[in-house]
Amino acid sequence: MNNTKLRLTILSFLQFFIWGSWLITIGAYWFQTKHWSGAQFGAIFSTMGIASIFMPSLMGIVADKYVNAEKLYGILHILGGLVLCAIPQVTAPGTFFWVILLNMIFYMPTLALSIAVSYSILKRQGLDVVKDYPPIRVWGTIGFIVAMWTVSLLGFEKSASQFYVAAGAAILLGIYSFTLPACPPQSANTSSQNLAEILGLKSFAILRDRKMLTFFLFALLLGAALQLTNAYGDTFLHDFDQNPAYKDTFSVKHPAIIMSISQISETLFILAIPFFLRRFGIKQVMLFSMIAWVLRFGLFAYGNPGEGLWMIVLSCIVYGMAFDFFNISGSLFVETQTQPSIRASAQGLFMMMTNGFGAVLGSSLSGLIIQQYFTDAAGNKDWHSIWLTFAGYSLAIALLFVFIFKHKHTTQPVEESHPEGLLSVEQA
Repeated sequence: MNNTKLRLTILSFLQFFIWGSWLITIGAYWFQTKHWSGAQFGAIFSTMGIASIFMPSLMGIVADKYVNAEKLYGILHILGGLVLCAIPQVTAPGTFFWVILLNMIFYMPTLALSIAVSYSILKRQGLDVVKDYPPIRVWGTIGFIVAMWTVSLLGFEKSASQFYVAAGAAILLGIYSFTLPACPPQSANTSSQNLAEILGLKSFAILRDRKMLTFFLFALLLGAALQLTNAYGDTFLHDFDQNPAYKDTFSVKHPAIIMSISQISETLFILAIPFFLRRFGIKQVMLFSMIAWVLRFGLFAYGNPGEGLWMIVLSCIVYGMAFDFFNISGSLFVETQTQPSIRASAQGLFMMMTNGFGAVLGSSLSGLIIQQYFTDAAGNKDWHSIWLTFAGYSLAIALLFVFIFKHKHTTQPVEESHPEGLLSVEQA
């Protein structure tokens, strides 16, 4: 590995180490340590969606026109790290929401900026982005897994110390970013666009096409399910420590390590996507994802840390298909079905629907539903019914998808297979 690839590998590793330090274990801190309500916790996970709706686009404008991307990236991580240091001092759930939201406002745009910085540096070094970036990005998933293991083995799953681990990594990455090769603004001297063009809002014109409208509605509905097990999986396993039969099992003592199987599975299923797409087509692969979500939740409903541990492990393995097959095949569907003039904006719209509006919808409603219908007066949760409800939701989406979404498999982009195309910006 040459020096450039090594430096970007470190960037990718730390980028996701920060997130992995608390994303999966914050539920244990919230419920087991703070004993705050499920309704309020749902709002906490919605902060990722709220920040994803507007911050990546706004910071993209800044990096394109005003500030070197690597410097902006570093500033955002340092600010996010300082906010993470403040989280352990928060004593009220309402305040916790605003502090986490502020952290997400700083962190979420760095996901896109990390790609922009890596692409810029690779291209300047004369390297092939398509060939050389994926092996670098895999280390991001490894960083996420290492963070989960670190927090678990240090005994921080229920502790505020998890946020200090994340803060240290964030500040370290922020400082490190200033040592990277310069990535100057690329559009500083270009003519100004209106705000709608800059934010990619004209991509909404493709929603006038019925098939694309249907696809994006399903993207929103399935996006509501994407973070549910990240939000509740760890605390679900921790709750088994109230049962003497499971209290001393490895999976109850170190749930984050068990949950990390999900991220390991992701890396493997990414490699399988080309085969499945060639064999079955995009619609079928997206349907496989929805069925996998049914299994993901259903296996949790019937699993336990003892004789049912195999169900928990199998659920984590299935997660790779559930998460990757929809996100990646969905982005490929957007790529092949939209005009080149709005393709980048359409990808942004897809991310906005899944990780933005979908995440806000799923996080907010799940918290309210769990608190209202599946939590008793003592604060105990009926996890069996919770997971079955999520499984039923996913099954309903899958059935509707089969009958409502009409698409004939093709590997050709829209300008080649459909000369008339869909609505471009100029046609809208």
